Amino acid sequence: MRAMALIFQGLSFRYGTKADVFSDFTARIEGSATVLLGPNGAGKSTLMSLAASHLTPAAGMVSWNGLAASSKRERARYRKAVAWIPQQITPIPGLTVREQVAYAGWLKGLSRSSAWEESARALARVQLEKLADRKSHQVSGGQLRRMGIAGALTHRSELILMDEPTAGLDPTQRGVFRDLVAELSRAVSVVVSTHQTEDLADLYEDVMVLAGGQVRFQGTTQEFHALASHLSSPRESAEAAYSALVGREV
Repeated sequence: MRAMALIFQGLSFRYGTKADVFSDFTARIEGSATVLLGPNGAGKSTLMSLAASHLTPAAGMVSWNGLAASSKRERARYRKAVAWIPQQITPIPGLTVREQVAYAGWLKGLSRSSAWEESARALARVQLEKLADRKSHQVSGGQLRRMGIAGALTHRSELILMDEPTAGLDPTQRGVFRDLVAELSRAVSVVVSTHQTEDLADLYEDVMVLAGGQVRFQGTTQEFHALASHLSSPRESAEAAYSALVGREV
């Protein structure tokens, strides 16, 4: 069976007249749980947006499991298979939590009845079923992130992209979110972008470090920690390896 992979092939992208964020960028991500590390401005959010087909490259292509993001014929299937959870989840005025989750499924091609049915299942998976009837603008930041994931689960996506999912969350909310990511990665592929190195070994199989629009490292979490294996704790070795790779760009 062909392994599922998110492939970036020869990508070039820039915002307006600014310098290139990516130029002839090529990379391959596969596996159940990958963390994309990099300092602010490294291109992480742009790469995630390109992977989600929210942005279109000036050259090159993005594909998931053989589906091309830029292909008009395949775009709908691509977007149903690949879900994107941006940093900010925007509540839709007037909608309850369940209605907004069901709406996400409807946007991906589900019928209204199927989207409504799947929304209950998805909310249960992210432990928000008790808030199903609350207005979506009345939930916390951490609950909004989980609501975004529930929306991705309604259409049974194969790959979930999350951009800085724990930014702005308190320690309790971060703990709940980490547990959810660990559970999700047993059923779907997950790629999480962040600049935080905590809990890498507990959550992720693979690490990609991005800086200056280039891949500075790609390998397993064990290989990443081995870059600074002289340090005693996994957290210290992760921080040291990260600093060694991105240096002054942190």
